[in-house]
Amino acid sequence: MIVDLNPAGENVLGISRQRARGQSLLQLVDDEPEMREILARVAASGEHYANEMRLAPTEVHPDERVVDCHASPVQIDNASVLVEINDVTRRSQISRENALLIQHGAGRQMIRQLAHEIKNPLGGIRGAAQLLERQLGEQELREYTDVVISETDRLAGLVDTLLGPGGPPNKRAVNIHELVEYVIRIIEAEDLPYLTIRRDYDPGLPEINLDRDQMVQAFLNLVRNAATALEGHGTITLRSRAVTNFTIGDVRHRVIASIEVEDDGPGIPFDLQDSVFYPLVTSRPEGTGLGLPAAQEMISRHNGLIEFESRPGRTVFFVRIPLEQETSGD
Repeated sequence: MIVDLNPAGENVLGISRQRARGQSLLQLVDDEPEMREILARVAASGEHYANEMRLAPTEVHPDERVVDCHASPVQIDNASVLVEINDVTRRSQISRENALLIQHGAGRQMIRQLAHEIKNPLGGIRGAAQLLERQLGEQELREYTDVVISETDRLAGLVDTLLGPGGPPNKRAVNIHELVEYVIRIIEAEDLPYLTIRRDYDPGLPEINLDRDQMVQAFLNLVRNAATALEGHGTITLRSRAVTNFTIGDVRHRVIASIEVEDDGPGIPFDLQDSVFYPLVTSRPEGTGLGLPAAQEMISRHNGLIEFESRPGRTVFFVRIPLEQETSGD
């Protein structure tokens, strides 16, 4: 039970000092199991314990938070345990963003080298199959060369996807909401009657200099991934916000656009969460594992970043794009 609370604790827990006195700390943090374990250890052993943990969203704090929690035995008036909670959400996010940037750079270099190694012999294979087809008189035998040619073309298309769009982005002033609505129309045309799409836009977002085709493809990959995760049954929420003083990599931006693609599906398997932006990583047997790395590549061409958080019932991909973009002629 809480005996006393300082102003920082009021902010973290979202409750006033007066109201907090006599209330259960565990109830205020949604009975967080790690918090319960730390308090039990301190009470049982009389030793200091510390751990990093995640606090679930509340009415006061709508987003999940990462905190450092340190519990110590004390003898101050009626108190026997001192609990110090430090919100390190932004620090954790910056570390995660840097890890995503490193992952994207390594994945891009690896896949480009691999794609070039694959693409070089494909033309030779296709040409040889076409020459062989001309020499074959029987239609039954030509079916085999047709398979070789079609599979070669399929692999060539896969390699082109791996390599991504060539040349610098063709940036022009774009209304990000019009662009997202265009993506929604494409998804709605795919006949998913049990899929609900909700919108929560910030009307104050200005136009941004973007390559429209690349951005459409990036958002289409994200929304289609969400629809696939839901198997056509569920809700996708598209949300836009302006965020000030946001750091991407080692660059601090005065203001960015944050476009969120949220679904209420089963979530990304925990063992894949550290590698989803690597090419060919997928949890679906029919998936190629190229949608997310391709989207990350196209957003990175706009000095942006895609990050995510996922748990069962809520997965959100955040597309962070600086508002200040150079035009194609700059």
